Parts: sequence; C-alpha cells; structure tokens
Amino acid sequence: MPTSPFQPLHAAMQSQVDRGFLPGVSTVLLRGREVVDRFVCGQADREAGVPLREDHLFRVFSNTKLLTSCAVLLLMEDGKLAMSDPIERYIPELGNRQVLRPGATRIDDVEPARRSITVEHLMTHTSGLVYGAFDPGTLMFNAYTQAGVHNPLLTNAQMVEKLAALPLGFHPGEQWEYSMATDVLGRLVEVVSGQSLGDFFQQRICAPVGMVDTAFWVTPEKRERLAALYGGVDLLDPTKPGLKRMDDAPFPGAYSSPKLRQSGGGGLVSTLDDTVRLVQALMPGDGPTLLKPETLALMSRNHLAPGQCVKFVNMPVNPGRVFGLGSSVLVKPSAIDPPAATDEVSWGGLAGTMWWFNPRLNIAGVLMTQRYFGYGNPYCFEFKHLAYKGFGY
Repeated sequence: MPTSPFQPLHAAMQSQVDRGFLPGVSTVLLRGREVVDRFVCGQADREAGVPLREDHLFRVFSNTKLLTSCAVLLLMEDGKLAMSDPIERYIPELGNRQVLRPGATRIDDVEPARRSITVEHLMTHTSGLVYGAFDPGTLMFNAYTQAGVHNPLLTNAQMVEKLAALPLGFHPGEQWEYSMATDVLGRLVEVVSGQSLGDFFQQRICAPVGMVDTAFWVTPEKRERLAALYGGVDLLDPTKPGLKRMDDAPFPGAYSSPKLRQSGGGGLVSTLDDTVRLVQALMPGDGPTLLKPETLALMSRNHLAPGQCVKFVNMPVNPGRVFGLGSSVLVKPSAIDPPAATDEVSWGGLAGTMWWFNPRLNIAGVLMTQRYFGYGNPYCFEFKHLAYKGFGY
C-alpha cells in the first residue's frame, strides 16, 4: 500500500501521546469538503484505560465562538442587524460606556467612551471589554472577579448586567484584546432572535449542518462519552512532559446541567465529526452550506485597524495575525507558521482543540484533544506544519 502523505503527522501526534503531552488526540484533514485523512490515537480516560474514539465528547471552550459568530452573521443575512449597529440598540445597558484611564490605579478612574461599542467591535475583540481571566492582579481582572462576571449560574442577561456596571479597558475600536465580547454576542443573538442561544444554535446551525452531539450540557446517556480533562504537570511550561487529571475544571459540575449559563464564548461540548461538519459547511462544495459566499468572504478578511493584531500575554506576537469576524486571519505567516498559510482562518479552545481552514488553498484541519491550556502548545504548530506539508505546501 502507498504511504499516506500524512503519515509524518500521524507519527508526530502518536509521539505527543507517547511522551505524555496529550492523553489522546483525533484529527481530520479536508480538501474542500472531502475528508482526505482521519487519525485517532491515545486514550479518553488514562486511568480507566479507555481508548479515544471518534464519538467522544470534548469540552471545546472557545471553539464555541465560531458558532456564536456564525449565529450573528446569520442574523445579519436575515436583515435583523448590521455590523455597524451600536450595541445599545439591542442591549441598552451597554450604551454610554465609561473607560478606564491609562495608568489608572483605581477602577473608578474613568472617562467617557469616545464612541459606542458596535457589533463589529464585539466580533473583532476591539470593544474595550476584557476577559478578566488571563491577567491576574490587574484592575480589570480583580473587578471582573469581584463582580462575578464568570459565574456559571448567571443567565446571559445577568452576565451582561454585571459587565454594564464595569468600565471598559480601552476605547472601542482602538486596540485588540481577547475578551468576553463573544459572550455578549451570545446575548445579542438571544435578544434579536427571541430564542435561547442553545435553541438558536440547534435550529439554525446544528440541525441544518448535521451536528448531533454539540450542546451546552452533557445528558446522562452521553456522559460516558465525555473524555477526561487533563493539564500539563506545569501549566507555565508546555515543554515539560506529564499530565495530571483535572476533573473539576473549569469548575465542579461543569456541563452537568441545562441550568448553567449558555456561554457563547466557551460553553459547548462537541465531537470530532460535529466540528468537521461545521467546517465543511464553511467550505465550497455540495452539501449543507451555512453562510452565503459573500458573508464567508467578509468573515475571512481582516477587520482590524492598521497596527492592530492578535496579542496574548507571554506569547510571541505576529503582526501578520489579525482578526476577521469572529476568528483570526493570517495575512502574513511568521516563522512559526507554515509558509503557505497566508489567508488561513483559525481559532481554538482552552482545552487544546483547534480548527482552521484556508479559503485560498481550499484545505482545512480539525484537532480534538483535552489538555487544559493546551491551545498554542507545540503540538498545535506541529499539527499544522505537517498538515500543510502533507497537502504538498
């Protein structure tokens, strides 16, 4: 039998498992909508010795943002909102914002916002909102924590009320910072559609595309399919081998009840095949298509102002990684990106899942695993480099 051009990728992923960096990993590669490679190795539960299967459920965290962003774009296609709309048109309490002054040492050292937050600001993480999760000790982190912004028992409406009582971290449109913006977009979808976010996802995205296992909670009959969550032995050093089980992350009882908040920024569980079906629906070809071609083109181009780019604390900055409507867009590969990856659209989740598609080359990839704080670890770059090489680029 001829050797698969993706054999080096399989070997690399198996090595990640064997060396104790990943518990298990499953990947799919697409050319157009055609699955050209599928690989699964490792375990879903190391302690119980359960091999990883293609039907296992994963906590996809920020992969959720792709569905929420698509939901907003569907409402735009319906003529129910526009990217330029001020958010207070739909969520009045987010109007008339106050902004933390540069160098402020108190949370009440603020000035009026120079402009309204727009839907596009929220789609591009330039709204002035922050995450309040990845920068311990800062004024905004402390304020979000004290206000209970991330409390999973809040509804989306209550979460927005908490945010409305706090200042923005910067003036809307003036910088990029990863944030709670997509959670606010989840609330926007609820207000405009008149449905819960989960019901909208089911009706307009999951059912049409054929995603049968994607939801905000795991029903009792599916619980044995939920892969165990692990973290590295040193969360600050992803090059150190070894895994520790993290049953109580992101919080005890997560995904166990329909009463928990339907977080548009990070609340879903999903499977390999469901994620593949979603990406396929964003690629040209026969079968279910989620968005119009012109909407996909709009989603896949840069919407940041000159000089703005994706930046994370303690991560290398590539000025060529900018942002479209809901996802990053690579306009110029850096040394750590595949050389042919220009125009790639991508994102990933806190527990190590990732997806990408390149509309210029008409190829795509999906990786599913459960390593907490894994996205951006070396295996992500290895997967992408070897995928592009397997495709011949």
